[in-house]
Amino acid sequence: MSPKQPHVTHTVIDSPIGDLTLVAVDGALAGLYMEQHRHRPVEERFGDRDAEPFGMVIAQLRAYFDGTLTAFDLPLAPSGTPFQQTVWAALREIPYGQTMSYGQLAERVGRPTAARAVGLANGRNPISIIVPCHRVVGSTGDLTGYGGGLDRKRHLLALEAARTAPTLTFAGG
Repeated sequence: MSPKQPHVTHTVIDSPIGDLTLVAVDGALAGLYMEQHRHRPVEERFGDRDAEPFGMVIAQLRAYFDGTLTAFDLPLAPSGTPFQQTVWAALREIPYGQTMSYGQLAERVGRPTAARAVGLANGRNPISIIVPCHRVVGSTGDLTGYGGGLDRKRHLLALEAARTAPTLTFAGG
């Protein structure tokens, strides 16, 4: 008896940073890809087009882009090596509106000399935005590579910074 094949579906939604392709495997989000996304799988691997499994994902992404959601709560199924899985789990712990360097992320996963390997794992993150690889920057704070392009990374970081900036109040009239 052959093992059951996973049920793969996808949909495409619009967003402030362009079209996003969402891919689910057996109902759990396995991919979120931008247009011209580096390491984007070939479309034949995305399965049938069906928006139905993505209602919660779409609602949470809309709330994120509206600035009302700061943490995603979705079933995820990213496919990767054990090291990549460790890095991607650590990415989800970077707070909304904050950044971390590749070196800091390497320390967080217990591999302080592996900043380059962490960077490669970060670049292979298949669930952009929700697994917030855009929050990782160079050691000097400079924006470095991003699978969706640096303009999108800037946009996402600016969106989060605008929502976390302190509100100034003035006393008197």
